[in-house]
Amino acid sequence: MASTDYKDYYAILGVNKNASAEEIKKAFRKLAVKYHPDRNPGNQQAEEKFKEISEAYEVLSDHEKRQKYDQFGQYWQQAGQGGWPNGRTNVDFGGFDFSQYGNFDEFINELLGRFGTPGGTKTGSYSYRSTTGRQPGYSDFGGFSDMGGFGNQTSQTPVADRSATLRLTFSEAFTGVQKRLNLGNEVIDVRIPAGAKTGSRVRVRGKGSINPYNQQRGDLYLNIELISHQFFQFESDNLVCEVPITPDEAVLGTSIEVPTPDGMVTVKIPPGIRSGQSLRLRGKGWVLPKDGRGDQLVKIIIDTPQSLSATEREYYQKISANRTYNPRHNLKNVRL
Repeated sequence: MASTDYKDYYAILGVNKNASAEEIKKAFRKLAVKYHPDRNPGNQQAEEKFKEISEAYEVLSDHEKRQKYDQFGQYWQQAGQGGWPNGRTNVDFGGFDFSQYGNFDEFINELLGRFGTPGGTKTGSYSYRSTTGRQPGYSDFGGFSDMGGFGNQTSQTPVADRSATLRLTFSEAFTGVQKRLNLGNEVIDVRIPAGAKTGSRVRVRGKGSINPYNQQRGDLYLNIELISHQFFQFESDNLVCEVPITPDEAVLGTSIEVPTPDGMVTVKIPPGIRSGQSLRLRGKGWVLPKDGRGDQLVKIIIDTPQSLSATEREYYQKISANRTYNPRHNLKNVRL
């Protein structure tokens, strides 16, 4: 990546450089909802913005990639590959002569006082573009990166394990899905079990890089990232949703239809329910990793109508005139 192509991923997500992983995730989710193509049909600028924030999150949410990005700036990808920026061995960086070094990593290693691997060979990160949307069935995830401290290898030994982020829809993750992944030199089919969610990790044995010392191949680790859903969210292992009801339904109670992963179910709303109160649908939530199902929490939101018919207004006025309940009766006793 040329210096003119450098993207400030922190600025793109609107966070500072010291932001925690959770802060980065929250910023991404907020922007993803705003610029998601489903919410902006036909809006090319929103689509480009969504791609940009997805690219930024892919790097900053991956611990290894973020370290390289923070350390090497616009050359973070080349630093992992052992090559020179723009694929050249003689690059003019303010008159400095790089020809004495075999590759970019040798220069960085000497600059930082670290030891490189014999012969300048490293198993650095490499990346490829998603083929989703061009070749059906291929996965939508970003570049691979070194895993770092796996096994008993020292800092001088190339690490053969690889990791990548695999994005799934809620539907794919809930039921399980088979994905075809393009690893560059081979195409593999991977089965993602039902119940995966953001933070889940799938290990694919023997599909990492080749360790140049022992010629053994490492493993591929897929870090699962769920694409935001317009209705469902997670709260620990529970599936959470918000459902609006009217003031009269809250006062009198009612029965409503609520979406679940299995389809619509009838939920009884008790009289006098408060806004923000949650109802638990046992066994209607997410698939659990070992066995069974979690719960779905239905958060009730009392939705006050913004416009009323003449008849509705008349009846609300009658209710107001005859109301005996005062929710603020205890406020007169409040003192500093």
